Amino acid sequence: MSTKNDVLAFLMKHAPERVSGEYMANELTISRTAIWKAINQLRKSSFSIESNSQGYLYKETNLLSIPGINANLCSTAPTLTIKKMANSESTMKDAKLAILDQTPAHTLLVADMQKFSVGRFGRPFFAKPGAGIYMSLILHPNQKFSEITNYTIITAVAVVRALNKLLDISPKIKWVNDIYINDKKVCGILTEAISDMEAGQISSIIIGIGLNFSIKQIEFPDELQSKVTSLFPNGQYTVTRNELIAEIWNQFYKILVHSTNEQIIDEYKKYSLVLGKKVSFMQNKKEYTGLAETINLKGELVVRLVDGTKKLLCSGEISLQAIY
Repeated sequence: MSTKNDVLAFLMKHAPERVSGEYMANELTISRTAIWKAINQLRKSSFSIESNSQGYLYKETNLLSIPGINANLCSTAPTLTIKKMANSESTMKDAKLAILDQTPAHTLLVADMQKFSVGRFGRPFFAKPGAGIYMSLILHPNQKFSEITNYTIITAVAVVRALNKLLDISPKIKWVNDIYINDKKVCGILTEAISDMEAGQISSIIIGIGLNFSIKQIEFPDELQSKVTSLFPNGQYTVTRNELIAEIWNQFYKILVHSTNEQIIDEYKKYSLVLGKKVSFMQNKKEYTGLAETINLKGELVVRLVDGTKKLLCSGEISLQAIY
């Protein structure tokens, strides 16, 4: 890490206690002058650091930072290599390019703003600088096609768990990859696989998350007002983006390591927005309507049609048109 990040991480670790420049210099084995320069750089980057005769005090802000994310990651999770960007066209695109450069697994790309945010089927996703979470995680599972883990479902459950834990709210999952609060979308998940056809394996997985964090409700376009919201639509947040980012991946790795597929699906169904409701969908250019009965162990939505027959909906092919 840079001296600036070392100082920031040290101050975060000791907050809400003040830290003297002398103590920090001794612990980090750098000069008092280097400490002073790093503090000034952090302040210019809008980090809030108070100082008086007793030392320096870090005040929590909503600025994205690698030390801020790392400070909230569980020690039991794999060590994440985090790359933070001020702007990105798409963290999914950045992740694909990173894979070509042999970027290792458990690399997390995080952007303060994403210019061309898209979800499943290329649908646009509204973004605003400093008010959203836009990130992509790189994994290298090297699993056979038939054995591939359902990362989208695991990620959806992880997001719901994180929101439950930090905000004490009850989000719902619209099959298969959208998180809703009060019947409005707050988060979208996009998972893409890169295959090795010769080996017959999925060599890499990219998990993208776009989450409306503190976008004010009035800032969404008129056509989205009734459809989307953010965690803090009044703009006043009670947790930081760093804390939420870390908790999402804490929960993700906890599920990945400790939960069976059956346990994951059962929990996913518990949070479902669609089960037990009438849904309509398009398949092969034909519209169908039926009752969403369950989600099977493959993550497919089982819908009973009016004539009594069942349809198994695969997330890669189907988009729900309506839920009644």
